[in-house]
Amino acid sequence: MHFSIPETESRSGDSGGSAYVVRKHDESRLSHFIFYVYLRKEYGANVLPAFPPKKLFSLTPAEVEQRREQLEKYMQAVRQDPLLGSSETFNSFLRRAQQETQQVPTEEVSLEVLLSNGQKVLVNVLTSDQTEDVLEAVAAKLDLPDDLIGYFSLFLVREKDDGAFSFVRKLQEFELPYVSVTSLRSQEYKIVLRKSYWDSAYDDDVMENRVGLNLLYAQTVSDIERGWILVTKEQHRQLKSLQEKVSKKEFLRLAQTLRHYGYLRFDACVADFPEKDCPVVVSAGNSELSLQLRLPGQQLREGSFRVTRMRCWRVTSSVPLPSGGTSSPGRGRGEVRLELAFEYLMSKDRLQWVTITSPQAIMMSICLQSMVDELMVKKSGGSIRKMLRRRVGGTLRRSDSQQAVKSPPLLESPDASRESVVKLSSKLSAVSLRGIGSPSTDASASDVHGNFAFEGIGDEDL
Repeated sequence: MHFSIPETESRSGDSGGSAYVVRKHDESRLSHFIFYVYLRKEYGANVLPAFPPKKLFSLTPAEVEQRREQLEKYMQAVRQDPLLGSSETFNSFLRRAQQETQQVPTEEVSLEVLLSNGQKVLVNVLTSDQTEDVLEAVAAKLDLPDDLIGYFSLFLVREKDDGAFSFVRKLQEFELPYVSVTSLRSQEYKIVLRKSYWDSAYDDDVMENRVGLNLLYAQTVSDIERGWILVTKEQHRQLKSLQEKVSKKEFLRLAQTLRHYGYLRFDACVADFPEKDCPVVVSAGNSELSLQLRLPGQQLREGSFRVTRMRCWRVTSSVPLPSGGTSSPGRGRGEVRLELAFEYLMSKDRLQWVTITSPQAIMMSICLQSMVDELMVKKSGGSIRKMLRRRVGGTLRRSDSQQAVKSPPLLESPDASRESVVKLSSKLSAVSLRGIGSPSTDASASDVHGNFAFEGIGDEDL
């Protein structure tokens, strides 16, 4: 998500409007530059990406907008680095930017968080509280133990007319949930609590606790009712019988054997597999992306793409250009089209790109990232539990007993001769903008996310 420093638009008929926008641009850049200086002092100049250069002359409104986008992309790039992203300097800057952009003062408010079954949990938080703070407040309200908080996350969703949830994104650590949901100025946007892991083996940890068991049970029942979990008539009968007996653990054990248990389903979209412009429904879970489509005659077909066989992936956003190939200042841009493309090992010696066009492409990419992270953590014998933060003397302190899980290095480029390595989380949510019909439609090498799990896991599946 982009967070920008507030800008004041010029009013029609105001001859000084453009100059005012430029001044606001300079203030915005100064704020970012001060932030850059702080980080450089803390981590060293060689760790930071290059700061966007400044033009010597006054900028037009269109150039101001371009500069703002460059600065926002710079902020995104810094956020992707695990070391820099955990910096209190960086997070403090983002917290302030969010509040200033929406002009939200720091005060205590009531925030509504939904469970998967629609039950409402009302918590008292500060408008400046980050995602972890709100998550801990919800856990305290539900009486969920501290050691299980890391198994759950908060998601921003849009409630559709039929009551179903369309997932917008997982709330990031630096976000202020109250500001994020209220800034959308629509009652259809909600915050939902949902489990954050993919491997059902971790259910055992959660099910040992009464509250954890109830949360998993409510989510599973909801997923079945929505049709996210695929159930036969006989399985449905068995589940209903267990539900009537209130046998929650047995219910979950049976549900774990069902197709798409614990998956996150996305809205209907379009893919180029098995053919171009094919309507599909994408689900993420169990270390795979599942594509479901209806064939003529209403026959359901499903294609599964294992994360361990994805060599790399990228997210791009296509901006349609007006006729002539250039956009003029003042004219609205075309609707942005997001695409997730991944290179998949179809057979022993055949790689093929598969592209999914969806407004939720970034969310899909984040799901891929977290699935790979979880695979690598499990392989190394680590824990998926998040770091706990506790207020001590008015400040936030991370628990010394729980360390941040960092991904192993991976190849940045398909070119084996390159020696550059990056962390798995690097650039995974970065988006490159390109115009449809521009001379080059291929994403640059820096936009491609290599998959360490492709080399380290899954060879036995080939």
